[in-house]
Amino acid sequence: MAKAPVLTPQADDFPRWYQDLINKAELADNGPVRGTMIIRPYGYGLWERMQQEMDARIKAAGAQNAYFPLFIPQSYLTKEAEHVEGFAPELAVVTHGGGKELEEPVVVRPTSETIINASFSKWVQSYRDLPLLINQWANVVRWEMRPRVFLRTTEFLWQEGHTAHATYEDARDYAAYIHKEVYEDFMVNVLGIDVLLGRKTPRERFAGAVNTLTLEGMMGDGKALQMGTSHELGQNFARAFNTQYLSRDGRQELVWQTSWGSSTRMVGGLIMSHGDDSGLRVPPRLAPVQAVVLAIKDDEAVLAKVREIGDRLSAAGVRVQVDDRTDTPFGRRAIDWELKGVPVRIEVGPRDLENGTAMLARRIRGGKEPVALDALAGLLPGVLDEDQALLLEQSRARRASRTSDVSTVEQAVEAATAGGWARIPWVDLGEEGEARLAEHSVTVRCLIAEDGSVPGSDDAPGNVAVVARAY
Repeated sequence: MAKAPVLTPQADDFPRWYQDLINKAELADNGPVRGTMIIRPYGYGLWERMQQEMDARIKAAGAQNAYFPLFIPQSYLTKEAEHVEGFAPELAVVTHGGGKELEEPVVVRPTSETIINASFSKWVQSYRDLPLLINQWANVVRWEMRPRVFLRTTEFLWQEGHTAHATYEDARDYAAYIHKEVYEDFMVNVLGIDVLLGRKTPRERFAGAVNTLTLEGMMGDGKALQMGTSHELGQNFARAFNTQYLSRDGRQELVWQTSWGSSTRMVGGLIMSHGDDSGLRVPPRLAPVQAVVLAIKDDEAVLAKVREIGDRLSAAGVRVQVDDRTDTPFGRRAIDWELKGVPVRIEVGPRDLENGTAMLARRIRGGKEPVALDALAGLLPGVLDEDQALLLEQSRARRASRTSDVSTVEQAVEAATAGGWARIPWVDLGEEGEARLAEHSVTVRCLIAEDGSVPGSDDAPGNVAVVARAY
């Protein structure tokens, strides 16, 4: 009788495969409160690497990290009407503290535009204080009705940037810079995911923004996942919080603002974009462990050699872990590392030592081959670069092969229902067609220009709507 698969095959039940993988690869557990999650060490290691890569890019964009309170006075949210209306169904509100009813309820942070603007209104006095570029790494709470680990949870981790500028043009250009040079660069060149850049329709726009730029990734089942967003806030929050500055001409002017964020949802995107029926496949540039060196048997010479290989690879700049747990069967350990998606396994046993080789197993490209022990340190960086490129190539090919051009709402729904994306001219869809899509759980993920670039204005002619089912 054939053994049951470790994971539910993707083709049989993609959501079950996703949950199986999270459990078997020890990425996360459900928390005790509905909709919360516990991120386990290996899953958190992925998030830490995302943080490191993103944080470097954010700082290169001129932003500085700060921290703002978790609790926000309820009155702050009511100052911007569209903002509070958009978030009202998701708010967690604290009415009692210290055994007493609070004079004013406080909201557990769903996003920080309001509380940060309260500070900006005190910190910004003159044009000399601008631009003010702030980022924070934090947790937020949005009361999720249909939770799914990493994708939609009541509490999640993220970064949120908030900036104030002297002019509309400066704010617009900064939001676009974050969109492309921070988010796209990270998602394409580190995560290996071929994201589509575009602009949200007014129906899908962030509550309180005048323009939202998005990055959409196609997952393994053809659905779309919003991987990050960058918003132009105009002067909406500046007006609500009276955030003004004294211009060079001596006039009081309202600032122009942006906000932008990405979250632990990217871990879910990583899983669903690159995972296969054997488990996770982690891009080498992201991987906390790029190579694991496994001792096949409890042999002194083998154990000494795997530790030596680990030291040599580490000295060569490879993030490496030595697995010398020979009290656990080798087959089980190999499957565990395969589930976790470590890009390379280097397997060493007594026979390998006799031959002066190790068995090199490549998780991303697949296959095994013997490699001379002395060649490993020089060979591995090239192998990792090849596999990084392969993941992006596969992601790009998936989106190209599963995106179709259509001209009617019915055709768009059919394409999305079949597990793909559709492109339809906005003039053929419009707001009425967008509403009809929603009746079939299909949404406009973004608008792009005819040449594939991000449209520059809300009324630009010739825009194309990209339509899909989404997570």
